[in-house]
Amino acid sequence: MNEISPAIRAKVIRLRRSLIEAAYAYYVLDAPIMEDSVYDQLYRELQTLETEYPELISDDSPTQRVGAQPASQFTPVRHNIPLYSLENAFNLEELARWESRILKQITPSQLSYVCELKIDGAAIALTYTNGILTRGATRGDGQIGEDITGNIRTIKTIPLRLHLESPPPLIEVRGEAFLPLATFTEINQQRIKQGESAFANPRNATAGTLRQLDARIVAQRGLRFFAYTLHLPEETITNQWDSLDYLQQLGFPVNPHRRLCHSLGEVANYYQEWEVKRNDLPYLTDGVVVKVNDYHWQKELGFTHKFPRWAIALKYPAETVSTVVKEIIVNVGRTGAVTPMALMSPVQLGGTTVQRATLHNSDRLKELDVRIFDTVVIRKAGEIIPEIVRVITELRPKDSVPYQMPKECPECGTMLVRLPTEAVTRCPNQACPGILRGKILHWSNALEIKGLGEKIIIALINSQLVTSIADLYQLTVTDIASLERMGEKSASKIVAALNQSKQQPWSKILYGLGIPQVGLVTAEILAKQFPSLTALTQASLTEITAIKGIGIEIATGIVEWVSNSSNQTLLTQLEKAGLQLATVSETPDAQPLKGKTFVLTGKLNNFTRSQIQALIEKAGGKVSNSVTQKTDYLIVGENPGSKLAKAQQLNIPQLTETDLTMYLPIG
Repeated sequence: MNEISPAIRAKVIRLRRSLIEAAYAYYVLDAPIMEDSVYDQLYRELQTLETEYPELISDDSPTQRVGAQPASQFTPVRHNIPLYSLENAFNLEELARWESRILKQITPSQLSYVCELKIDGAAIALTYTNGILTRGATRGDGQIGEDITGNIRTIKTIPLRLHLESPPPLIEVRGEAFLPLATFTEINQQRIKQGESAFANPRNATAGTLRQLDARIVAQRGLRFFAYTLHLPEETITNQWDSLDYLQQLGFPVNPHRRLCHSLGEVANYYQEWEVKRNDLPYLTDGVVVKVNDYHWQKELGFTHKFPRWAIALKYPAETVSTVVKEIIVNVGRTGAVTPMALMSPVQLGGTTVQRATLHNSDRLKELDVRIFDTVVIRKAGEIIPEIVRVITELRPKDSVPYQMPKECPECGTMLVRLPTEAVTRCPNQACPGILRGKILHWSNALEIKGLGEKIIIALINSQLVTSIADLYQLTVTDIASLERMGEKSASKIVAALNQSKQQPWSKILYGLGIPQVGLVTAEILAKQFPSLTALTQASLTEITAIKGIGIEIATGIVEWVSNSSNQTLLTQLEKAGLQLATVSETPDAQPLKGKTFVLTGKLNNFTRSQIQALIEKAGGKVSNSVTQKTDYLIVGENPGSKLAKAQQLNIPQLTETDLTMYLPIG
């Protein structure tokens, strides 16, 4: 067993924390805080460390889960068949190692592979019942996605009815929605003319389009689609190659550049051929997907907890470009970590406009010796986040001087510190505006406080209306409306969202507190084991470490956090404000909507759709996607859709959002 140094432990903790925060921002908030290429790079770094030191693996590690929760604008739906992500290989050597694992179960003579171009778009799942498209959903976390059927119907390359005389009763199709490059350029030109911000790349534009609430906008943008996976109730088709042909017969477009390969050498040839030819394609592709062809062997190989063992994404080498560093700044995060960042002349890299690259910490900054006005080479490893690879010193100005990390916090002026066990420089002042901003933003994200974004948080802090998380619950409409560019209507919505956040469960409050190393998964585990604040504060270090997935470092951090007098004051204030610092047990009397079925239409003002659904279910009711004779009530928001007309035809009672709250357990 390898000895684990404190530096390694700290590095794993930092990687895990960064990845969890990035995944939450990307999947739940739909507001990325980290470029994809950087995420992949950090993920692989964490994966490598956990492989070398398996005792550091915890249940809340991003490597131990499939994904994050879907966003809340659309109705969540559970996939009939999970959508797994793919393991990545970044060169032919890694591909060969993948095959060597396969060959432990299958002899080479029994193997063939199907190679398909990896389209840079958004995965969607389609369900056909008796040959008719009945559901289209986003991938979400692989288990639960979002119902976007109305938007899917606007994509002309997706058949609404299968091209079969006698279709099977149920067919599941998986594929990739994408925007052709020419269409993407036209959309951005139009957005710029209208004074809107341009999309960063076709993938982001595709994902944003699929999640438009107005299907007419989706129709105008001209999304395309390639099908790549078929699920039938009976094994009438025995391999991937035949499935692709059958998908074409059903009426689906299938990428014409697929190839059946009978050896890894043929796969390598395909990969190398398209590394050059992909630049002539009318859409972006960042690699090749390689699948074991035979379904029998796919079934034998099975899955890990996250990936199918019979498929892999072989990515193309990182693209590199050069640009000039205009400025080096430092950012203060919610933990006090002070991170240097290079601001650069804008440059196109992997379909994205890049203007900044993290320098991680003072050690990395010193190692690279990045200076202001340096010409640097940047890359996106695995199509993830921009990173500086090296400085072209030959182009360095003669009067250049090394950059020095500040000794004082740029936010509050406090002397910065760096512990011997950490590579990170920190601000120790817990009253630092940068730390406070990060804490409140994390709290707002964790408790889904709609409308409370970073700009408003900064304004609240600068106006001294908020000096802690607890101060949020003392804000009035007048307080918020007094901020620059903030009207009374918007202020009312934020106050309503703050009041609604008081109903969030104990597990989300635990997560929102920002206890070191306590992510959402760990918070849920803790909430089950310790169903109240009292139970958690009385728990010993031994009791906490006895929980599966929680090691000594996490447990120590929890004990120290709840023992801190400032944190105890915060918890007392939150409890007085009405937040639920305990798991609420349900009773039959608390379910006034038991047995009732509700359908939602239109935009809600004070709740997200997922929040209202959770409250209805908490009160014993059920939320359905479509209006039928079994629907008891239609909840009508602003700009209702066709569901209202159908409800009127069926004489189904209608409720406003205010009407419904009379029956919901939100008091």
